[in-house]
Order: sequence, then structure tokens, then C-alpha cells
Amino acid sequence: MSEIIGFKQADGEIIDLQSIALERGESLAALREKLQSHAIDTSAYGEAIHFDNSALALAIIRHSCAHLLAQAIKQLYPDAKFFVGPVVDEGFYYDFKTSSKIGEEDLEKIQARMKELAKSGDMIEKSVITRAQAQERFGDDELKCAVMSRIQGDSFGIYEQGDFVDLCRGPHLPSTKLLHSFSLTKLAGAYLGGDENAEMLIRIYGIAFADKESLKAYLHQLEEAKKRDHRKLGQEMGLFTFDEQLGAGLPIWLPAGARLRRRIEELLTRALIQREYEPVRAPEILKSEVWKISGHYDNYKENMYFTTIDEVEYGIKPMNCVGHIKVYQHSKRSYRELPLRFYEYGVVHRHEKSGVLHGLLRVREFTQDDAHIFCMPSQIEAEVHSILDFTRRIMGAFGFSYEMELSTRPEKSIGDDAVWEIATNALRSALESSQIPYNIDEGGGAFYGPKIDIKITDAIGRKWQCGTIQVDMNLPERFSLEYIDENNQAKQPVMLHRAILGSFERFCAILCEHFGGEFPFAIAPTQVVIIPISSEQQEYARHIQLALRKIGVYAEISDKNETLSKRVRTAEKQRVPMIAIIGAKEVESKMLALRDRRAKEQRDITEGEFIAMIESKKEEVSF
Repeated sequence: MSEIIGFKQADGEIIDLQSIALERGESLAALREKLQSHAIDTSAYGEAIHFDNSALALAIIRHSCAHLLAQAIKQLYPDAKFFVGPVVDEGFYYDFKTSSKIGEEDLEKIQARMKELAKSGDMIEKSVITRAQAQERFGDDELKCAVMSRIQGDSFGIYEQGDFVDLCRGPHLPSTKLLHSFSLTKLAGAYLGGDENAEMLIRIYGIAFADKESLKAYLHQLEEAKKRDHRKLGQEMGLFTFDEQLGAGLPIWLPAGARLRRRIEELLTRALIQREYEPVRAPEILKSEVWKISGHYDNYKENMYFTTIDEVEYGIKPMNCVGHIKVYQHSKRSYRELPLRFYEYGVVHRHEKSGVLHGLLRVREFTQDDAHIFCMPSQIEAEVHSILDFTRRIMGAFGFSYEMELSTRPEKSIGDDAVWEIATNALRSALESSQIPYNIDEGGGAFYGPKIDIKITDAIGRKWQCGTIQVDMNLPERFSLEYIDENNQAKQPVMLHRAILGSFERFCAILCEHFGGEFPFAIAPTQVVIIPISSEQQEYARHIQLALRKIGVYAEISDKNETLSKRVRTAEKQRVPMIAIIGAKEVESKMLALRDRRAKEQRDITEGEFIAMIESKKEEVSF
């Protein structure tokens, strides 16, 4: 079995060997020797963490690698000062500053120095000092002072390896020699502490594993991800753009992208109608008074945009729930009407910091596939079951595997504990009775209720946060929602918030990267390109185009004054599923020379067979 590098304690905390050695008053080397020979009882320390690719082990490996990065930087750039170097989803990073100019081309040099240092096999030793000692030691380093100001208490952990020392709580590997499978991945800028008003630091990201095979597989995935980047494909395929004159994070959908999005909307609408959802539409700007009632004003204000009209403050909606509450309140409701399912492709605006904006994945304006279900408490589980089934069908249609995560009450929240417990248990029960495995994110719920997050895995193994299902008993109480029960008594309904795609912007970006732009025929922005070899075939090409558009298929004619091969290459670059070439022979015999990119085949086909085939293909994706 691989070497023990730490322990997971009963409270979930990870404790490294350095901390145990310090507590026992013995050297790290002596402790490691005893662990290898099983000379000490480790049960008091918790669950052993071995040097492998488990999540707990990778957290230790990657944090240790962050310090190795800092050590290399300090040797190459002696004036460097360091802020923090945490483990993140994509590996690890370190924020620092130096008077030297550092670019992507320097990562190779820094990585080479890291490898040299790792081979030297320095022990990573821990000590503990007081705040006064820390101030004396790091008082002339403004970044370390910023770190200390964020830490409560009077004691600080210090980790040393070779000539490098840093304030840190750990955990760490016992030696740099264990670091042999790592790579630096990118360089970026980052504001100190995430504050846009603070100074800009340099951030270097990296990745690390327990073995070279896992690193190689990850780097291959990274290269594949670059090829599939939706920003690159969006530009090549003419799907969307951004314009700084309009503002950052505000996407412009070009015709091809709008067609892609519209097709997904049409598929979704058809499925929603079958599931007895009713379309509604609410304003995008509402008086701040209702945001105060809902709790958004106190709990979500920093993410909202406000304006004043006739000396009254209004808030642009960051969510659609308040508008749908007003739809519910429009009429008196009976228990016989419940559940009521309202849906809206609602445009919302959220104030995202410029540093986190990323193509269509993180924007300031987006459209949710939003729905709110008003039901009796006894109907919660059945409705969540139905949503989970709907999710399964949508994800299956696009070939996504997915997982669920139950998020519980956050610190910043509204409502009584009893109400939260009922809502959380209802979601847990629905997941378990649906036999869906799930993880728990303690404290990750919305401020008004617990939720299930839907995380999908794409074609190259990346996980994406998409939809959400939330049980809400707080907003119905705040807005005094009622229905009349079978005993003619007024009762409070439960409100379910539900978005399966999450937002059309984010979902289209994920689809783009999942398929590498090779969308299924049913949703492809341009489904058929018709290429007449010469102007003599223009009339027949137009006839085919109109026949296709009549059955709801988008077809373009490529008749530029270019060679046939160039027009074919252009269509292929646009990743069009079907290319139909028409020459004199095809006009005479009412045939088409068809190139099917998805099936990777070419054949001659009659006009009738072609139209019939296309009609069947456009129905291949359904929810």
C-alpha cells in the first residue's frame, strides 16, 4: 500500500504528518519510520490518507505543489512576495507579485526549477509561532500582513522546505520528493483578495497527481478542451459575439447562434406543454419594495442592478420567482388547481465581477429555462420525482451523464429551522426514492431554501454545474400565498424553483464544447448547405432549400464565386451536418450528391428520399 501522508479526522479536518510529529514532539523522519513499520496506533488520528489520486490525497499533493511553485519563483525572482496558494477545482494556484515581467513563456522555466527542487527531496517541516513572532518575521511583507489580517487567533503555522518558508495552516506532504507528476497550466491576473479596488497580482495555475499516467491523461484532456473552447468555436461558427461598446458580459446572439438557441427552446417548449406547464411572462424591472419582501434586497443586493423612476427605487430582476408569485396571486386558488406549473424563458441580470466573466459561461445578462411549481406539501415528492425524470430525459437526449448534489442551509438565509428541515427532507426523500446517488454540500443552499444541483459530465470528462431544483416555503410565507383546501380553509402552498438547463447561454456553451461544434442535426444552427456547381443548378438548389425550410429545416445555398472544393471546406468549417452538391447530372435525375458529416459517408440520394430522411433526423432529439 502507498505511503500514509495524513489523516482525515472525525470532524472532516485533514491533519498532516508534520502536525502529528509536532504534537508528539518527535521528528518527521521518526514518525514516518514508525508509520511504515506500524509501530504506532493511528486510530486516534482518524482515517488514513495514502499517497494516491483520492480527493483527500490530491488536496495535500496539490497544496504542497503550490508551495513548490512559490519556492521556485522565489529563487528565480528574489524580490517576489506571496499572498495565498490554495487548492481549487482545476488544481492549485499561487498569487504573488514581483518587479519582473512574467509571461506565459516563463512557465516552462519556472516548472523546470520546480522539478530540480523536487528532486532534491527537501523535508517539509512545520512549526508554530505567535502573532507577535509572525509580525516580527513577516512585518515588512505587505502581502503576508494581508494574509495575517484574515486569520483569527494568536498562533500561526509555518512550513519550511529548503530555503523557502511560508505562513500556512497546511496540510502538506512530508517531502518534496513525492512531487514528480505536476505541470503549470496557465498564467493570469488576480486582484488581491478578489477586491477590484485592490492591486493586481500575478496568478500561476498548476495541476498535480500522484502518478505520471494521470497527469498525462489530464493534460490530454486540457488540450482537447482548448480545441473545443466555445469562445473559439463561437467565433468560427458565427454563433455569438461581445461588443465592449455595449458592455462586458452582455452577449449578442448572431443568426446562427440564435437558431441553435431557438431550436433548444422549441424542443423544451414541446416537452413542457406535454408536462402541463403554463407559459407566463413577468416584467424585468420591479419596485425595490417587492425585493425587500422577498429577502433579495437584504441577501442578494450586491448582485443586483438598481435604478430610480419617479423618485421610486426599482431593481432589475436577478431571478424570476417574484414575478411568478404575482401570477399566482392574480386569482384565488383552490387545492383542486394544484400543482400549478408556470414556466418562462426569463431574462435576468446579475452583477458579476469583470474578472469572472467567461464567454457564455459567466455573463451579466442571461435567460433561464425557469419554472415555478406551486403545490401542496403532500405533492412535493411527486413533483420533484417528475422534475428528476424530466432531467434524465433532457440529459440523455444530449448524451450527458450527470450527478446530483443536495445543498443545505447557508449561514446567510431566511426562515425557520423547522421549515428548512421539512424542505430539505423532502428533497432527500425524492432523491432516495428515485434511487439517484447524491452528494451533500453543507451550507450551499439558496438563502430562501435547500436545493438539488444538477452537475453534468461532458464528452471529455469535465463536470459542469447546470440546473437546480429548490424547495421554498419561505417566499410563500413572505408573500402570504394561499390556497383553499378541501375543508374550505386557507393554507400556504409550497413553491418549487426549477431550472434544468440553468441558462440558455451556459447550456449552449457547454453543448458547444461537449460536441466540439458538431451539434446533432436536430439543433444544428445550419442543418444543410446546398452547393450548386454552377449557376445552371441555382434554380433546383432553391427548390430544395424551400422544400427543407417548409418542414422546419434551415438550409443555406452556397453560391459564391469560389471553387467547389473551397465552398465544401467552408461548409465543413461551419460543421454543417449535411452538404448536398448539385450538378447537371443531379438536376436531370432529381438527385443530390450527399455528404453526411456525422455518419462520415457520401452517397447519391433521390430528392424524395432526402426530404424523408431529413424529416426523420429533425426528430432524433426529443425530451
